[in-house]
Parts: sequence; C-alpha cells; structure tokens
Amino acid sequence: MEAHDHEQSPQTSSPPSPATSPGTCCKCGSTTAFEAPVPTWSEISPPPTYRPIRAPAINLPPNNNSQQAIILAPVPQAQKVPLVSPPYHFQTPSKIIQSPDDIRRFHYSDSGKNFLGFVVALSESICGHKISDPCHQSDTVNSIVSILDSLIRWVDEIPPAQHAARYGNISYRTWYRRLEETSESLMHSLLPDHLHLATVEIIPYFMDSFGNSSRIDYGTGHETNFAAWLYCVTRLGLIKEEDYQAVVSRVFVKYLELMRKLQLVYCLEPAGSHGVWGLDDYHFLPFIFGSSQLIDHKYMKPKSVHNDDILENFSSEFLYLSCIAFVKKVKKGLFAEHSPLLDDISGVPNWNKVNNGLRKMYKVEVLEKVPIMQHFLFGWLIKWE
Repeated sequence: MEAHDHEQSPQTSSPPSPATSPGTCCKCGSTTAFEAPVPTWSEISPPPTYRPIRAPAINLPPNNNSQQAIILAPVPQAQKVPLVSPPYHFQTPSKIIQSPDDIRRFHYSDSGKNFLGFVVALSESICGHKISDPCHQSDTVNSIVSILDSLIRWVDEIPPAQHAARYGNISYRTWYRRLEETSESLMHSLLPDHLHLATVEIIPYFMDSFGNSSRIDYGTGHETNFAAWLYCVTRLGLIKEEDYQAVVSRVFVKYLELMRKLQLVYCLEPAGSHGVWGLDDYHFLPFIFGSSQLIDHKYMKPKSVHNDDILENFSSEFLYLSCIAFVKKVKKGLFAEHSPLLDDISGVPNWNKVNNGLRKMYKVEVLEKVPIMQHFLFGWLIKWE
C-alpha cells in the first residue's frame, strides 16, 4: 500500500498548476472557494484560427479590400466608341502595366473608360433578347463568325495527344502554331484593302484571345483581349452600334463555343483562377451578357439556376444559364461547395442587381488586377495615356 502511495506521489505532491488554483469571481473580482475551470488550450498550444467551411453569403469573394472596392464602385455605364480616321498610325501594341499605379492611370484614362463602356454597351444591347432572336448581321459579323468556325474545325483536325497529365495537352501548341501561321490571312479576310496595315496592331490582340501556348492555359485576361480585339475592330468602323446584339449573340457565343472546346479537348489550365471563390475558372463576360439577357424576365429568376429542367431547356438561349450548366457539367459535387460565389448570386432578388454587381465586379476583379492586366496591350487604337 505504501509502495502504491509512493508511485502516485509525483502527481499528488506536485504544486498545483494555474488550472487548479482558486478561481476569481467574474462579478466582484475577489477569490472564490471554487477552482478555476480547466482551460481547453494552454498558452503553449493556442486554439487554431477558426475557418468556416464556407464564408457567409455576401455575393463576393472573401477578400475585404476587393469586397469594399466592389461595394463602393459606381456601376460602369455604356459609352460610344470613337472612330479613327486617316492619317492612320498603326503600331505593334505592347505590354505596359506593371503596378497598381499603372492600373489607376489606365482606369482614369479615356481609353480605359471607353473600353469598359464598350463592354457595358454590348451587355445592354442583348438586354431582354434570346440568343436566337433575329438581329442585324453585317458582313463583318459574318466574317468573324466564319473565322471562329475555322478555328473550331482545327480542333477536330488536331486530336489531343495521349498522355496522363490532368492539364496541358501538348497538341494545343500545334493548334496555336496554325493560328500564328494563318493569323495575317485571317485578318486580311476581315479588313478592307485600305485597312490592311491595321493587321500589325490587331493581330497581337487576336493571338492573345485564345490562351497561352507556353503555359497551355486560358483565363479572363485572354477573354478580355478578345473584347479588346472587338473594340479595335469597332474603332476601325467595321463593327457599328447596330451590330452589337449580333456581336454578343453570334460572335461571342461562337467564341465561347470555341473556348469550351479548347478547354475540354486540350485540357487548358485555368490562368490565375481564384479556386472555388472565383466566379468561373475561365470566363467572366458571358455572365455579364447573360444576366443582361434575363433582366425583367417573367419567369426566370436568379434562383432558377438551381432548377435542372430550366438549365436543360433554356441554356441554349441564355448565356448565363449556359455558363451555369457548363460549370455543373465539368465540376463534381454540390454546386454550393464548388461554386459558392455563383450560389450566393442566385440569392439576389433580380437580374438587374446581378448585372450591375457583375459590371462592378468585372472592373475590380479583372480590369484592376495587375496579374491579369500586365498582359494587356496598348498601341494606337488603345492608347496608353
């Protein structure tokens, strides 16, 4: 018995720890007869930082600076695109943006405001219209659609290489090499003779619209370059305001078809993805255009994206629904888990608010991000001012 007591002595004879010392009254501060509660965590091992499974539904990524910027930003408005006239000073565009100061300079410039105003004007042109609705289609629009159809056919002619990598099929480089070799002839088929010299300026925008052949990736920066290419063609007077609806419903829809095919066949890696907190791994503009289509729709509300029957029957007519259907096709699991931002947006009461919010978000999350805009090009048609 004594031996047993001796064995226990290290525990019973040790001085009381702070955990077992007398407690303190939480009201008067005096010592109480009760022991203080044993803390769950010691000072040596503090509790871990609490991280919820997902952030609350705030319709924005969990970044306080971006969140505040989007909330405070005015809703971008449409602008008319100023046309260029002779004498022309076409030049090879180059990358200039390197810092947040450069970003601010771009957004305060006439070029920056007008480019964003062009995107908004495209969005407003499709408001209330289905993709299949009849619209004015100029020869320029038809030529661009024909060019994109050719690029789609090339994907069928250049099958993906057999390898086990998740992203980056090297056959994409073969497809891109063909694009480089034919880009000048493609632009000549679009431009009238007196504007052939513009190829030196618009080809770089066009080439940067379909991803990067070195990294075999694609993201919103490339999509923005395609919008910039359309903007340049508009400045040349080849795309007019009456073409805007067709630019979205014919040209951009065809561009989206091409990019989805490239993404699926060649496994393009998302460029600069925000992970689950991004709007989408690859695209942003079709969400802006698509939400504009649905403004004041009698039956479809933002929450309708959860109805699979609606997605199946109407995604061919509405870009926003098409994007949601594609996301659900390529991502596994619960929608709220793999796309929480899109899930949160579905709780917004109407499409007008969704569209206004996405316009602001595009400016803040795409056009004001140095990692994206450092690849944006400036020449004579889009001036660095």
